[in-house]
Amino acid sequence: MDINVELIIVAKLIVSFLLGAFIGFDRERHGRDEGIRTYAAVCIGATLFTAVANHLVSDVAAASRVIANIVTGVGFLGAGIIYRNSSAGTSHGLTTAATVWCTAAVGVAVGLNMFIIAIVGAVALYFLLSLHHQHWYIKKKKKLHKHGESN
Repeated sequence: MDINVELIIVAKLIVSFLLGAFIGFDRERHGRDEGIRTYAAVCIGATLFTAVANHLVSDVAAASRVIANIVTGVGFLGAGIIYRNSSAGTSHGLTTAATVWCTAAVGVAVGLNMFIIAIVGAVALYFLLSLHHQHWYIKKKKKLHKHGESN
């Protein structure tokens, strides 16, 4: 691998770090266990696997198998995040698991040079993660729950 290709992959890793950290920022700001480090690591890992596989293999099917294994691996990681409290009848960690999984997709997009898609995906994820702190959303959610209880 020549130095120019390596520098391109390094630039992708930096972009991936920034997007992953951006996604994890809201979680970190509100004291969640999964924050900047977790989201950035998932994004960087997905980018690294994708970029290296894409460079080493000219076979699209082989590169797609690497991406499929990223999806599976991060899905397994997400399954470990989710837990159910049977006594209370609640589940926890679903949003974290889903957004960690989606953050891997952002990393794959960076690895495949789909930077606009990666940026839009990261902004959308940040928006979703920050929703429950938005006053308008809290009011709307309470109104929906009240309406649902009255039926």
